Amino acid sequence: MGGEKKVRLIIMKHFLLIIFALSLLFFSCRGTAKTINEEGAEKKTTEEEIEPDEDLSMFIPNPAGDLPVTSFKEVWGYVISGQEAALRRGFPLTDIGYFGAEVDMYGALSKVPNRSKLINFNGKVHLAVVCASNALTYFTLMPGSPQRNALIRDLVSAAANFDGLNIDFENIPPRSGEAFLSFLSELRDKLPTGKMLSIALYGRTRKLANDVYDYEKIAPYVDRIFIMAYDEHWGGGPAGPVSSIQWCRRVANYSLSAIGREKLIMGIPLYGRAWASQNHHRALIHSSTQRLKNTHNVTEVRRENGTPVFDYEANISVKVYYEDEYSISARLVMYKSMGINAIGFWRIGQEAPRVWDILKLE
Repeated sequence: MGGEKKVRLIIMKHFLLIIFALSLLFFSCRGTAKTINEEGAEKKTTEEEIEPDEDLSMFIPNPAGDLPVTSFKEVWGYVISGQEAALRRGFPLTDIGYFGAEVDMYGALSKVPNRSKLINFNGKVHLAVVCASNALTYFTLMPGSPQRNALIRDLVSAAANFDGLNIDFENIPPRSGEAFLSFLSELRDKLPTGKMLSIALYGRTRKLANDVYDYEKIAPYVDRIFIMAYDEHWGGGPAGPVSSIQWCRRVANYSLSAIGREKLIMGIPLYGRAWASQNHHRALIHSSTQRLKNTHNVTEVRRENGTPVFDYEANISVKVYYEDEYSISARLVMYKSMGINAIGFWRIGQEAPRVWDILKLE
């Protein structure tokens, strides 16, 4: 009986370790999904709910041919503080989102970039403000709190040196939807006349229940909505385009219906992503280490200051999706055909150089 009990305890111990490891894996992957926000996440639809993709081949250019030049009334681009040199004179841009001021751990505005570093840009410059923590965002948005009052005061003060504010709060807890709306309303009321209030929101293809980023509710409080039509596929999920033309079409259709073309800016990514078939960077329990040794026929284990260590080689395949002037041209032409007035880029400095040859201002 003593031996059986010991075996059961060992099995239970390993079972609990496996559950703990799986829990860590789940939460680490969940945290890497830029386009998901807890209960406000866009749930995957079933096959019955997914409409067949529209034939968009008319917008996809022939790589061997000349690319069309597409014009828009407004062209926005984000510039990172410290990387101002990426913004060249003559780029067809009307507005810059200067990234980025942050809400620090105490709820105060910090890291406001120096507007004078963009003195050679003749368009509008908007101070981009981020708040990257769920808990911090929750307490900062709480109506009547000292943190919220101080933050709004700091934002209004900082806006004096810019043409407007661009709010990029991507980690709003599900219960803070109404608080966020009241925050935008109060900020709008306290900004001086002539200062623009814009906001960056996740790409949506339909209205979601209890969505803290509800397009229709937010639109009355802001002058522009920058739709982040990217991260359709992200690092923690399966491989795929960052921003496929079919998905962008659905996002743009919904955005037009919920926001309207006067306030809408369709965001375009200038970056790509790579996915590896295997991820070898992980924590290992002892049994997993033994399986690795057996799987890869490890015969030599050495010790470094008493710690066992071994090496093995593994074949890894990598799939890369990225953007070039052809893929971006397809979206420019498509958005133009839909009557969209404004587009924007995340972010300046990541682009293929020829992107600027296929775009002009109206």
